[in-house]
Amino acid sequence: MLRRLTVENYALIDSLSLEPDPHLNIITGETGAGKSILLGALGLLLGARSDVSAIKDTSRNCVVEGTFDLEGRGLEDFFEENDLEYAPQTTLTRIVTPAGKSRSFVNDIPVQLAALRELGTRLIDIHSQHRNLILSSEDFRISALDTVAGNGELLSQYAAQYKQLTELARRLAALREAAEEGRRNEEWLRFQAEELTAADLRAGEQAEIEEELAVLENADRIGEALGGLCNALEIDETGILSQLKNAETALAHIQSHYPAAGEYAARIRSVLEELKDIDSSATADSERIDADPARLAKLSSRLDTLLALQQKHRTADEAELIALRDRCVLQLAAIDHGSEAIAEAENALQKAQEKTEKLAEKLRKARAKAAPRFAEIIRTTLTSLGMPETIFEITLTPTTLGRAGADTVEYLFTANRGAQPQPIEKIASGGELSRVMLAIKALLASRMQLPTIVFDEIDTGVSGRIADAMGEIIAQLSATMQVIDITHLPQVASKGGAHFVVSKQEGRTSIARLTDEERIDEIAKMLSGSTVTDAALRQAKILLGR
Repeated sequence: MLRRLTVENYALIDSLSLEPDPHLNIITGETGAGKSILLGALGLLLGARSDVSAIKDTSRNCVVEGTFDLEGRGLEDFFEENDLEYAPQTTLTRIVTPAGKSRSFVNDIPVQLAALRELGTRLIDIHSQHRNLILSSEDFRISALDTVAGNGELLSQYAAQYKQLTELARRLAALREAAEEGRRNEEWLRFQAEELTAADLRAGEQAEIEEELAVLENADRIGEALGGLCNALEIDETGILSQLKNAETALAHIQSHYPAAGEYAARIRSVLEELKDIDSSATADSERIDADPARLAKLSSRLDTLLALQQKHRTADEAELIALRDRCVLQLAAIDHGSEAIAEAENALQKAQEKTEKLAEKLRKARAKAAPRFAEIIRTTLTSLGMPETIFEITLTPTTLGRAGADTVEYLFTANRGAQPQPIEKIASGGELSRVMLAIKALLASRMQLPTIVFDEIDTGVSGRIADAMGEIIAQLSATMQVIDITHLPQVASKGGAHFVVSKQEGRTSIARLTDEERIDEIAKMLSGSTVTDAALRQAKILLGR
C-alpha cells in the first residue's frame, strides 16, 4: 500500500506531501483546488506519459516520489526478473526535466518506464471519472469476467498457445511468399548458381593471383636485382662474404693480444650467418622466378574472369560471389523442396489451431459458468445502490480466435424491469454508469488483491441515500485494502478513517489532514456551501456518528 507520496513542481503543486491511512482515505476540496492534479501526479509516478507543460517552475525538475509497503504482496519475482533489489519498503521515483526528459527509479536504481508502469499496475488501481467509459471496451469486459471466473492460469496457457499459432501462421505465410518469389525467379537463380559453381570460386584466390602476377610481370627486373645481390655477397675474393670471413679470421688471431678483437669476431660471425641466409634465399628466388608467358597468360585470364563476374553481379570480391552462389543454391533447394516445407508448416499450423481452439473452448465454458454469478452479484449490489429494477446480463458470442480467446462479451443493462436490456455503454446514464462501475470494482477488488485502489469521484451523478450506500460499499472495500476516494459528496466523505482537504491559495495547491473538529466543519461546508449553518453542523455530526 501507499505509505507516503511527495510531489514537487507539478502543475499548481510547489511542494506537497501525503501520508495516507492504510484503510479509507477521503480527499475533498473545492472545484479547481487541485484534486485531479494530485491524481495526475500519482499517475505520473505509476508510468503515465510525462508532459513538460505540467512543470510549474521551468528552472527545476518535477519530482514525484512514492513509498510503498510491499510486505506479503508476492512481488519478489518481479524484482528478480528486473535485476532489482527487493525491499519491503520500496520507493518509486519519477523525474521530469524542463527539457521534457523523464527518468524513473525503483529504490534509487534506474529502470525503464515500462518496468515502472508494470510495477505500478500491481500496486494501485486508479479509477478516474472518465474510466466509467471503459465499459465500452471489449478488453475490459472480458478481463473482468475472466477475473471473476479465475481464469488466470488458463489465460496464460491460451496466450502462449495463441502466440505459437500466430508465429506458425507468419512462418507459413513467409514460406509461401518465398516459394512464389522463387518460382518467379527460378530460371535466373538456376543460371546464376550454375555460372558461379562452374567458376570454381575460392576465397582469397584473387589476392593470391594479383600477388603472383605482380612478380611475373616484373620477373626480369626482379632477377637482375637478386643477381646483383648474390654477386655482391659472394663474387670471387672481393665479395662481401669472403672479405668478412677474412676479417673474422684476422681478428681471431689477435684476440689473445687484444681482447676486444674476440667480441668483434663474434659479432661478424653473427652478421655472416644473416648474410649467408640472405644469399641462400636470394639465390633460391632467383632460380625460381622466371618470366613464364604461359603462366602469366593463365593467371591474367583467371583474374579477368573473377573481375568480370564481380562486375556482372555487383560484388566487391570473390567472397561476395561465393556468398551469392550459396544463396542461389539455397533458394533453389527451397524451391525444389518448398512444397515439403510448406506441407510441414501447414500440418504444424493445423495442430496448433486445434490446440488453440480447445483452450478457447475451455475459456468459453469457464466464462459461461461465471457469467450468471457475476451478473447476480452486480444486480445485488445495484439493488443496494437504489436500482432494484435493474436487469444486468452478460452474453457470450463465439467469434474468431483472438488474443483473449474466441468470445465477444457484452454487458446488457437496463434500470427498468420492463425494458429490453441493451449494451450498457449505449443506454446507461452517468449516474448509472458510476454505480455499475463501483459494483464491478468492488467485485474485482476482492479477487485481484490489489493493495490500493483510488476512486476519483466515482459517485458522480448520485446523491442522498444512494450516495450513502456507495459510501458504505467503498468503506467495506477499505476493510481489506487501502482506498483513496476523491469525492464531492458529504455522505461518502463521512465514511473515511482519514480525511484530507486539497486547497489552493495564491495559485498553489496544498493538502492537509483534518482533525476531528475540522472534519465536522468540512462535512458541513459540503452540505451547505461556504456559509456553514447550525443545521449543517448538526447534520455533519450525524453523518460522522458524533
